[in-house]
Amino acid sequence: MSTTLTRSTALTRAIDYRLLTISSPAFSDGSRIPNKYTCDGENINPPLHIQDIPTEATSLAIIVDDPDAPIGTWSHWLTWNIPITHTVRENHQHGEEGLNDFLENRYDGPCPHAGLHHYHFKVYALDAQMILPGRTRQRDLEKAMAGHILAYGELIGTYKRKGS
Repeated sequence: MSTTLTRSTALTRAIDYRLLTISSPAFSDGSRIPNKYTCDGENINPPLHIQDIPTEATSLAIIVDDPDAPIGTWSHWLTWNIPITHTVRENHQHGEEGLNDFLENRYDGPCPHAGLHHYHFKVYALDAQMILPGRTRQRDLEKAMAGHILAYGELIGTYKRKGS
């Protein structure tokens, strides 16, 4: 179990959650994401394996983002209400999808203009379904999930385009 401390002037509160183990047969943690899963390839979501899902979880959510984007963290994929599964299949819509920062309701893979970027595949095990519209953005999904996260894990991949 991991504990994250959140400090506020009014109150200090501890949030306890379990850790999920996230892996992919396409790339390992900290390694390069294959072109197939980027704008230079098929631009499809990679397969993910999820372990240690709490039995009381009712759904999963995934956020893929790039904190290295020059204008701030860039959202590549938002999906929620994924039925409990240990495998997220390649090129498959598993749940409802929100608007990424390309203003699309889908996965849009790594496509950095310059330099090496890190892509965080964040998986959340939730104790509830999220009732959200398709225009939901990352901050709205994160707000809706607050208080419903039972477990969390992430896999980080990197990508740099040729010539950048």
